[in-house]
Amino acid sequence: MLTKRLPERLPHRLGLAVLIGAAGVLCFAPFGLFWLAPLVWAGFFTLLLRAETPRQGLLTGLAFGLGFFLCGVSWVYVSLSVFGGMPWWLAGPAAFLFCAVMALFPMMAGWAFKRWQPATFWQQVLLFAAALSLGDWVRSWLFTGFPWLALGYSQAPPSPLAGFAPLLGVFGLSFAIAVSGALLLRWRIGLGFIALLAFTGFGLRQIEWTVPQGEPISVALIQGNIPQEMKFRPEAFFRTLALYRELIEANPAQLTLLPETAFPVFIDQLPEDYVDTLRQLARRQQGDIVFGALTGDTAAYYNSAISLGASPLQVYSKSHLVPYGEFIPPGFAWFMAYANIPASSFSRGPEQQPPLAVAGRQVAANICYEDVFGREIIRALPAAGILINLSNTAWFGDSLAQPQHLQIAQLRALESGRPMLRATNTGMTAIVDADGTVRATLPPFTTGVLTGEVTAQSGLTPYARFGDWPALGLIGLMALLSLRRRG
Repeated sequence: MLTKRLPERLPHRLGLAVLIGAAGVLCFAPFGLFWLAPLVWAGFFTLLLRAETPRQGLLTGLAFGLGFFLCGVSWVYVSLSVFGGMPWWLAGPAAFLFCAVMALFPMMAGWAFKRWQPATFWQQVLLFAAALSLGDWVRSWLFTGFPWLALGYSQAPPSPLAGFAPLLGVFGLSFAIAVSGALLLRWRIGLGFIALLAFTGFGLRQIEWTVPQGEPISVALIQGNIPQEMKFRPEAFFRTLALYRELIEANPAQLTLLPETAFPVFIDQLPEDYVDTLRQLARRQQGDIVFGALTGDTAAYYNSAISLGASPLQVYSKSHLVPYGEFIPPGFAWFMAYANIPASSFSRGPEQQPPLAVAGRQVAANICYEDVFGREIIRALPAAGILINLSNTAWFGDSLAQPQHLQIAQLRALESGRPMLRATNTGMTAIVDADGTVRATLPPFTTGVLTGEVTAQSGLTPYARFGDWPALGLIGLMALLSLRRRG
C-alpha cells in the first residue's frame, strides 16, 4: 500500500505535507492540471492515515495548508508591499500570517479526522472528504469569508466534473474531489469512481439548465491597464478620462463595461461635459455604459458601478468589502497606518439590490472579489439574465491572482446558468458563457477592448434555486455515516 512507502519520521512527513500542499496549486489556473487534484488529495489522505494522534493530524493539516496557501495566495504580499506601501518587514509577516490563518482550515480538518477516525476504509474516506469540504465552506463566511482556492474551483471547464457545478456548486465539487482522492488508495476502486464521475459530469454538461432570452446584444469590455501607482495621482486623472473616452468611441456597443474605480473619484467630481459625452456615446447605440466610481460623500462613501446612457442613471454599490483593503477591522487601525491604500474605509452597500436595467436587459453587477461568493451572486436571480464583474486586480501585480479570479468566474457562470462579463483594469478581461466556457479574453497588462455578442439567459439551475444547501446536506449526511458505529 502507498502508506507503507511514506517516511516514518514525523518531521519528514510534515515536510512532505508542505510539498504536497504546494503541488495542489498546480490544479488551479493558470496551470489547469485539474486531473492532478485527486492525486494531490490522495497524498494528503495518506499522510493523515500515517499520523498516530490527533496532534499529528493537526500538524499534518497545518503543514499541507501552509504549502498550499503560501504558494497559492502569495500575491497578498504584492498588494501590501508593492502597491500598499507597507514596509517589507511588516508586509512579509502579515502575508505569512494571512496564509497561516487560511491553513487553520485544513489543520482543523486533519485534527478532526484523527480525533474521530473510524475503523473502516469507506468511513475514513467519507470523514476525510466531509472534513475538507466543510472547511472550504466555513472558510467562505467566517471573518467575512475568503473561499479563494476552494478545491472545487480546480474543476472549472474543461474538467468533465464541471457538469456537477449547476447542481451542487463549488463545495459539492470539493467533496467529490476529496472522495476521489481518498479512494485512490484502493486504486482500482478509485479509478473506477473517477471514471464514473467524469462520465456523469460529461452527461450533465449536455443539459441546458437555462434558455436564451431575447436577441443577443453587443458588448465592449474595456481594459484600461492604468498602472496602480498612477491610478490615484491627480496628474494622471485627465489622461485616464481621455483614454477611456477614446476606447469607448472607437468600439461602440449596446453594453459597454469599464473596470472597478475606472474613475477613482466621486461621480459628481467628474466634469459635466465628460459625463454628457459618455451618455451620448452610449445613446448612439441605444445602449448604456457601466463604469466604476465612488458614490456618497466623505462621511460615507461606496465602491460603486454606475450606468449612463439610454436607460436612467442607476447605481450598484459593493456590499461584500475586502478586509484591510476596503474596510479596517476593529483594532487594526495601527496596522493600516503603515500602508498607503487610498479609499480603505468604504461603507457597505445593501445586501439586496435590484439588477441594473441596461441595454434592454436585466444585469446583475458585482465588484472585484464579490464573485467569489456563489450564494451572494444568486440573490439577483431569476430576474437577472447576465452577470457582470468590474475588477481592478492591479493591486496584485503580475501574479496568480488574475487567472485564479477568472477561474472563479467560470464557476459562477456555471452555477447560475448566466454569462459572465468581466471588465478589469489589468486582467483578466473576459467573456464567459453560461456553460462556464471562457469564450474570449484580452492579454493581461495590455490596453484594449474585448468585443462580442452575449445573450441573456432565463430559468434557474438547481444551484440557483437552492444554493449551497443540497451540497451541505450531502456532506453532513456523509459525515454522519462516517461516524456511525457498526452494531
